[in-house]
Amino acid sequence: MATLRQKALEQLNTRETITPNKPDRPASAFFGENTFGLKQMQATLSPDAYKKVKEAISKGKKIDEESADAVAAAVKTWALAKGATHYTHWFQPLTGSTAEKHDGFFDPLDQIEKFKGSKLVQQEPDASSFPNGGIRSTFEARGYTAWDPSSPMFIIDETLCIPTIFVSYTGEALDNKAPLLKAMKAVDEAATKVCRLFDRNVSSVTPVLGVEQEYFAIDEALYHARPDLVMGGRTVFGHSPARGQQLDDHYFGSIPSRVRNFMKDFEFECLKLGIPVTTRHNEVAPSQFEVAPVFEEINIATDHNQLLMDVMGKVSEKHKLKILFHEKPFKGLNGSGKHNNWSLITNTGVNLFQPSSSARENLQFLTFFVCTIKAVDEYSKLLRASIASAGNDHRLGANEAPPAIVSVFVGSELTAVLNELEENGNIKLKKGDNMYMKLGIDKIPEIILDNTDRNRTSPFAFTGNKFEFRAVGSEANTAQPMTALNIAVAEQLTQFADAVDAEVAKGTEKRLAIINILRDYIKESKKVRFEGDGYSEEWVEEAEKRGLPNIKDTPRALHAYVTKESKALFSKHNVCNEIELDARHEIMLENYIMKIQIESRMIGDLALNHIIPTAVNYQNKLISNANGLKGLGIDNSEVVANIKKISEHIASINASVKEMIDERRRINKIEDLEEKAIAYCDDVKVKFFESIRYHVDKLELLVDDEDWPLVKYREMLFLR
Repeated sequence: MATLRQKALEQLNTRETITPNKPDRPASAFFGENTFGLKQMQATLSPDAYKKVKEAISKGKKIDEESADAVAAAVKTWALAKGATHYTHWFQPLTGSTAEKHDGFFDPLDQIEKFKGSKLVQQEPDASSFPNGGIRSTFEARGYTAWDPSSPMFIIDETLCIPTIFVSYTGEALDNKAPLLKAMKAVDEAATKVCRLFDRNVSSVTPVLGVEQEYFAIDEALYHARPDLVMGGRTVFGHSPARGQQLDDHYFGSIPSRVRNFMKDFEFECLKLGIPVTTRHNEVAPSQFEVAPVFEEINIATDHNQLLMDVMGKVSEKHKLKILFHEKPFKGLNGSGKHNNWSLITNTGVNLFQPSSSARENLQFLTFFVCTIKAVDEYSKLLRASIASAGNDHRLGANEAPPAIVSVFVGSELTAVLNELEENGNIKLKKGDNMYMKLGIDKIPEIILDNTDRNRTSPFAFTGNKFEFRAVGSEANTAQPMTALNIAVAEQLTQFADAVDAEVAKGTEKRLAIINILRDYIKESKKVRFEGDGYSEEWVEEAEKRGLPNIKDTPRALHAYVTKESKALFSKHNVCNEIELDARHEIMLENYIMKIQIESRMIGDLALNHIIPTAVNYQNKLISNANGLKGLGIDNSEVVANIKKISEHIASINASVKEMIDERRRINKIEDLEEKAIAYCDDVKVKFFESIRYHVDKLELLVDDEDWPLVKYREMLFLR
């Protein structure tokens, strides 16, 4: 057996059970103990300073220097008491992960711990060293991180982490958080305006999010024995095991003890950080799992999801596990998503996507329900772009995840309600009539408990009191799809409010104006609604007839960010200007190109330096055996046939790798990034990846198991 694989399997067989930390208190006693948010500020700040921080969060007012110093002093005292030695501005650059630069509280000159408001509010990382899409030249290094007081500070690894945005010296956003905060403001203002058509007590609307995080867990030693997992996060080779997920015995089954102990530890750490994790279970594929928190305001939920993945990675080291967030680490098994459950909540506590027994509230529900569907229809290409990545391309439409066609599932009951509203919208109503009853809206209370089934093949599904954006990839930062969704809905709600105002100005009764406009929206957006099997070929054909886009790869999907329509949308709601959108488009294209480059090089390296030498050595053994059998007069035809098969696979791999390298050299000369990314997609990934893999995976079945150099699927996927 190949040395590295053998050593990894030996380590696997000698693993000791790691006992998880057992909390000595119920979770309610330590939840959030390592966070410093509004509750802690209220307990430690003067009423005036606390008021200014709250106004900064709710009204966007600037925190003055005196108040910043007060917060800094309070959080320093708290952090030092918790054992913190350093602080950092924790931000989310356009790398897809988080970033931090630690500074010590201790001042060696004065020999005391220091932390002023100026250090809390602002720091200066190097803006040219992070992806910036040409906004900053290499020699123009200055950029700023600025404190986001709406997201709680927290302590991890003896370091006080301060959530911040990240902007360039010239003011453009270089992160995922700043556009998200602006998109949240846009949907708040638009939704509040619409809510006030129904309830004058509504003064704000908060978008909330619950993120279901899927992941794989494999043994650490086996991970390090797979160079493709280390370099690219997924296995570029590997034959499916005899037993995979076909028995459906892993889903919701008993959690393997090693993983259960890991879950207990990372949940404990998450709860101390105020991350409200509540759900854990086995997913469909072997060694695949899920963790889910309860709903939080989107900005905090996004921060918590990024922090959750970081905590999971750190805690897994203790348990000698490696957590895989790639959307498709194993071919032939279900990939992993990050289902974004999104809703809108008023300051009066009403979930705008919750049907009610009240006729007025049900019309309000229908308004937001229909406007969201219309937004998805109008901006389906933008939403598709927001979930595009090299990893997610492997997952979307692969009979385990939603297709690349963006559609909305609402369930049979709500479909009937929408159809009735559309068909009877022209009924003339006398003053005082209850239009809700006549239009069938009275049916909604009957379906409160179960008004939809769940459709796992839909990328955007209504699931009772929320929409579930299922197409988001497991490795993604949720800020990107949530920014796109919230500004799309904000724009649609703005158009709706303007249309109602225009109708009322003409003398139309407000409630009738609302109904008539909703009726038009239902007709206009009907094509995006689909209740059937999104995996079926029939749906692909039907979607094409309806004119729905089916953009299957990332380079082409990303173009939606730089269309005239998208630039106008982002600019209108003050989320991103043209420079920022062009930069993001460039960064995402570059990221795609680099990931395909890395996978291509890894495929070439493994094929030429690991697989082929192994196959040749084994082939030489077979030749020796064949000659020996021939000398003894024994039939050696079967051995000769295997030698021939191995030769054919080796020749195909050699030729394809050489051709792939030549293609890469040609493509690298292309200057236009979009053209280059499309070429990498079509002429490298599509043309070579699967064909080379086919021959390697066939060799895995032909070469003696003892000689095969790569850890096999059956060895990685069945942790106990």
